[in-house]
Amino acid sequence: MKKIYFLLITFITTAFTFGQNIAVNGGFESWTGGVVDSWTSESGTTLTQETTIVAEGSSAINFEVTTGTQSNTDFRQSVPVQAGLVYDVSVQIYQVDALSQARLYADGYQGYSDETLVGVWQTLSYEYTATTTGNVDFGLRFYDVSGFVDSSTIIADDFQIVAQSTPSIAVTAPTDGALLYTSDVDVEISVQNFDIPTDGHIHYTVDGGSVIMKYDTNPINLTGLAAGTHTVNLELVDTNHNPLGSPVTTSVSFTIAEVQTLPFLESFDYTVGEALANQPAWTNYFSGDDVLIEAGNLSYSSLNGVGNSISFDGSGADPVVDFTPTSSGTIYASFMLKVTSIDAAPQDGYFAVLRNDGGSYESRLWISPTGASTYQIGISNGGTLTQITSGTDFSVNDEIFIVFNYDIDNDTVNAWVNPSLGVAEPAADVSEASTSSGNTFTQFLIRQDSPSETPGIVMDELRIGTQWANVTPTTLSVANVQANQFSVYPNPTSTGFVNISSKTDDIINVAVFDILGKQVLNNTVNNNRLDVSTLTTGVYIMKISQNGQVITKKLVVK
Repeated sequence: MKKIYFLLITFITTAFTFGQNIAVNGGFESWTGGVVDSWTSESGTTLTQETTIVAEGSSAINFEVTTGTQSNTDFRQSVPVQAGLVYDVSVQIYQVDALSQARLYADGYQGYSDETLVGVWQTLSYEYTATTTGNVDFGLRFYDVSGFVDSSTIIADDFQIVAQSTPSIAVTAPTDGALLYTSDVDVEISVQNFDIPTDGHIHYTVDGGSVIMKYDTNPINLTGLAAGTHTVNLELVDTNHNPLGSPVTTSVSFTIAEVQTLPFLESFDYTVGEALANQPAWTNYFSGDDVLIEAGNLSYSSLNGVGNSISFDGSGADPVVDFTPTSSGTIYASFMLKVTSIDAAPQDGYFAVLRNDGGSYESRLWISPTGASTYQIGISNGGTLTQITSGTDFSVNDEIFIVFNYDIDNDTVNAWVNPSLGVAEPAADVSEASTSSGNTFTQFLIRQDSPSETPGIVMDELRIGTQWANVTPTTLSVANVQANQFSVYPNPTSTGFVNISSKTDDIINVAVFDILGKQVLNNTVNNNRLDVSTLTTGVYIMKISQNGQVITKKLVVK
């Protein structure tokens, strides 16, 4: 159905008043020079004062829709609302004909009128809960139905926006579904039409735990939350801890990202054939074919991979790893790459991304096919490949080493292909100015777009850091150093502990994850011994950290 709509936009100042209509000129009684006051409309409708067919007062508004162009028929009004308040929004609609429908707008599109009810008044209504304090748009939009040719007429009257006087509670921060990069969260709440503690107080739970009583409206301070999704449920209760006659509740769910400390090394030391998204540090965006753990390693110069590698091609899920939020300096990523196949009808496609906390893809690494079995590497800030690193073609099954970054201080993206190892940062092979600024980087993403845009790829030895040296190891692989540095025994263990030894005496931190990726331990090793007596029989993943170096190992508890 072709959409025809109209909007009301103006800015007004109205006190927050319960039980009173805060829509200005909601009865359409006030007109100046034939123009309705306090509302605005687009040129695709003809608005006239209606004095014969009226629902209340002495006049209404007659809308003649004269165009099928949606953007030319908008009609709205902007009014101030208060976070946490519930507003009853309604309007009376009179269908002169059955050629169009009215649709209520209340900070979003709501219900339609019934075009078959011609010649009678009908009510459109919606219960709106404000999530922020400030101006919000309300109004109408019209949609044509079968038979519409040149025009249709609908009359409206008695537009009401009334704050409820019943008690309410709302969470104003964080937003529901938010992804947060801190283990300490303040849950901000708004309570309306209910005096705390005179009328009662708040009961809340965190993740279904014990009820906690709260006698004020200050933020709920949650600290030390584990990575994963958390839910806070809240309810207003009376002074005797009983629910109100009509229960007043709200809830919010948010996810704490498992943030990897930089510098970060991923050697993909997991079981061959498993999905990367099922490993401790990784999650998937979207659905589809998974990036998989691949047997074997790549090499470049004297850099040799350890553990395993990953493989992907075509379309599918996009795995991401969250790292320490970085808002200044430079964020680098490096890895070894082998293209194993190119589609018969290839296109340019980006496959690795540095992503900011707003979800924008700020630095994209591309593969640009130049033939049936050859390609070049490119980089861009936006969604179109603009820069090629060199005129050199690489061939299918070549093993190459790539570094790319985002220079936050100067807002540029840069890339290097096959740079020398163990030297100072050279000039980039290619650079591009960014179109954005003020970025905070939080994620590395692997992109699977389509068979034509994402060739067969093997990736190994992913490194992320804030310095060139973090991502360009010396002639001796950092991964090999790490593999030799830590010894874990007994493994499998049935003793309630494992010994973790290192070639240095520096502090060792260990996080342990179950096979579902849930963190079950996070401790500092004392006297080279980690207590695992609380773990049930099964297979776990240990993330061992020392001096900024990180390695993952499998742990079997019997």
